[in-house]
Amino acid sequence: MNYYSDEYPSVSPEAEEYLTRRVIARRVVAWLIDLVLIGCLVAALWVLCLGFGILTLGLGWPVFGVLPFVPFCYHFVFLAGPLSATPGQALLGLVVRRNDDLSRPTPLQALLSTGIYYATLATSGLLLLLTLFTVRKRTLHDLLSGLVVVRTRAFDEFLLGKAPGVWNPSYR
Repeated sequence: MNYYSDEYPSVSPEAEEYLTRRVIARRVVAWLIDLVLIGCLVAALWVLCLGFGILTLGLGWPVFGVLPFVPFCYHFVFLAGPLSATPGQALLGLVVRRNDDLSRPTPLQALLSTGIYYATLATSGLLLLLTLFTVRKRTLHDLLSGLVVVRTRAFDEFLLGKAPGVWNPSYR
């Protein structure tokens, strides 16, 4: 099987549990890391906007209007990018994949997931608790966008046929 192909072996219940083991705790810590990174990015952009506003004698102040879109763009760019994970998720060994075939998310799915994620946060974030009751530990934005978060190491083992419950044609 080609590692970069979009054809993946079927997922057994044992492999599903292996792919999503301890994902919830990792997602929480990854969220905190991403929160700090977004805060640093917004602070740096704020300083740049301030400098630009001063240099243009006040004509550049409307550039501050870009700052509220930074978190949305941060999540969208990293989910739709080649890593398919935010830096916090990548640091904790998580990757975002499509639920049906475990391939990379499409840009539309990344956009939908990011939009629903921020809509969930805007409504108190309590809907994130849905992850405690779903089969693959999926949140509402995962369910509605057709995505799933899995552990990178387990996903690599799954692709190589070494995960539990995965048929390995090279093993004899």
